[in-house]
Amino acid sequence: MEKIMIVEDDPKLAGYLYDFIEKYGYDVFTVDDFENLMRDFNQFWPDLVLLDINLPRFDGFYWCRQIRRESICPVIFISARTGEMDQVMALENGGDDFITKPFHPDVVMAKIRSQLRRAYGEYAAGSKERIIQKNGLKLFPERMELRFGTAAVSLTKNEADVIESLMDRYPRVAGREDLLEKLWDEHTYVDENTLNVNMTRVRKKFQELGITDAVETVRGAGYRLHVTWDGAEHA
Repeated sequence: MEKIMIVEDDPKLAGYLYDFIEKYGYDVFTVDDFENLMRDFNQFWPDLVLLDINLPRFDGFYWCRQIRRESICPVIFISARTGEMDQVMALENGGDDFITKPFHPDVVMAKIRSQLRRAYGEYAAGSKERIIQKNGLKLFPERMELRFGTAAVSLTKNEADVIESLMDRYPRVAGREDLLEKLWDEHTYVDENTLNVNMTRVRKKFQELGITDAVETVRGAGYRLHVTWDGAEHA
């Protein structure tokens, strides 16, 4: 289910868009805190953003630039501004499309579908990158990278596999047998000591990001991710 984020300070219009888009089966989120938009973006991690230009404090051009630091998801500007320069500014600041108000909802829906096909469909330049996140912590399994705020650390494949298991299982325990199976490949025998070594390395990676006590040992069972960090501070 694709996730659509609506950034519109007119509550009536935001609610109208929410209801219309949701009925087509999308997971929709409406921003109501325009001071901390990137915090909501990082927590929801949308596949597409509908973004107004006229917003409290910072305009949509500013927020689109912030989004582009984190994501290449499609951004469609929706605005009452009809000038050509506004449309040029929207595209030059990282937007993908522009819809002028008033608009027909079917046009919005068609543009959403078009951008999603372009970005993630079978004819897209590349497949959608997997990102696993928890409270502002982001794991990029394919690039073997762990990020928290502006800090990032590189991972080995084993470290990425272990962290992925911990994040996927949260708040449940990732069993030792499951982790051993995750680390196993047809060429390398994995024993208990190998798992212990990898868990030590994973803890060090968290510490490099300024996160302590993130991995809890559950005696006789395995390991559990323990959220000790505040994601809001690093949004």
